[in-house]
Amino acid sequence: MGISGSTLTTLMVHVGWLSILLLAGKLIRARVRLLQRLFLPASILGGFLGLLLGPYVLGSTGFQLIPSDMLTTWASLPGVLINVVFACLFLGVSIPKPSTIWREGGPQLCYGWTVGMGQYLVGVGLSVLVLGPLFGVPAFFGCLLEIGFSGGHGTAAGMREAFQQLGFEAGSDLGLMSATVGVFSAVVFGMVMINVAARKGYTQVITSPEKIPEESVKGLVPEEKRKPSGFITVSPDALEPLAFHAAMVAVSILIGWYLLQTIKGWSAGMEPDLFRSFPLFPLAMLGGLLVQVVAAKVGVARYFDRKTFDRILGTALDYLVVSAIAAIRLDVFLAYFWPFVLLMAAGLGWVLFATWYLAPRMLPDAWFERAITEYGMQTGVTALGLLLLRVADPHFQTPAAKAFGFKQMIYEPFLGGGFITAAAPILIVTYGVGPVLAAIAASIGVMLGIAWASGWLQTGSRVRPRSW
Repeated sequence: MGISGSTLTTLMVHVGWLSILLLAGKLIRARVRLLQRLFLPASILGGFLGLLLGPYVLGSTGFQLIPSDMLTTWASLPGVLINVVFACLFLGVSIPKPSTIWREGGPQLCYGWTVGMGQYLVGVGLSVLVLGPLFGVPAFFGCLLEIGFSGGHGTAAGMREAFQQLGFEAGSDLGLMSATVGVFSAVVFGMVMINVAARKGYTQVITSPEKIPEESVKGLVPEEKRKPSGFITVSPDALEPLAFHAAMVAVSILIGWYLLQTIKGWSAGMEPDLFRSFPLFPLAMLGGLLVQVVAAKVGVARYFDRKTFDRILGTALDYLVVSAIAAIRLDVFLAYFWPFVLLMAAGLGWVLFATWYLAPRMLPDAWFERAITEYGMQTGVTALGLLLLRVADPHFQTPAAKAFGFKQMIYEPFLGGGFITAAAPILIVTYGVGPVLAAIAASIGVMLGIAWASGWLQTGSRVRPRSW
């Protein structure tokens, strides 16, 4: 069935108002010093402004500025935009040799995998032992921890249809709240830990956090520090460069969609049907990887500009976050308030424990810089992890940035929004909690075994004050 012109016009108007929220969030970030110090993105601030003007806050007073049909549009956007975000992940990225990835990113992968999968052990275990008996939540309630913390707003939004088909419609909204808690935790606790580590001498480069550049604080870049956001790789006379890159993203999503339809058709007669609730975004990521590999083989990849793909990804992510937060159903959040709070506290406790106890035993050099980067990613998003690293290691003098980048190449297809993230709730419903938790624990055991055999894991801590 086709889409009428009036529907498209309505969509344009609703996105226009969403854009106003983004700009308002940017203005608030540029003006309010406290929010600058928290490094909260404009998309999150704009999303909270939309939430404030919606039916659950201002609307409860009888004066609602945002109509219900606009909220319905906003709620549907994140599930679409997340496919754009994941399709861009590997486009324009040179895939190094596996030996290079493992040599430089192996310790970070073993540690990151332990932290990410540990979120499932903590979350699902807590749900089974405490939250289920006390509050009646399903066992896969604990998956909200990894979905929100390691996955983020986009992953939580992309799981909406899967949660609906699993009979837990509150899942996506709670996942969005989990992601929001994670972002706050990443910034607040991350900055505190950097200050503590610098004073105790655990950092390799800084003795105290250096003054953060004003453009990072306010988010406004002065003329003398501006850099190009991308390069023209095809002539605009033949095809607009942005359109060329956007078309590659669209093709990647299309490949992912056909892969999903093929898999669903193949598994339709199976019992159980594991792919009935499987979302599109992990396969869109696979589509992007396939496009990148084929383009590299035929010589087209040299016309891919990674900065342009980053701009497409960033734009989609900003609109995704602002629309997702603005459309959160607060009534759902309040209905699950106590189990949600307990889950968040347990998850944060696990990641902090990993940062201070596991990291100095698993990361062979620059352990704190590597750990703080992972902490930012495991609670917030990759960008926040790199932001925290820039504070601890302003000029990337330690191997933390490179190790983290190589680790992400292997990690992202599986966790933090990858195949395991998308499949975990489905697997728990299909096979039960016991086998899934056993498989998770086994995978952690394998990574710890590899780290031990490779000489990265040691029983004693590497926490030592630096000597100048």
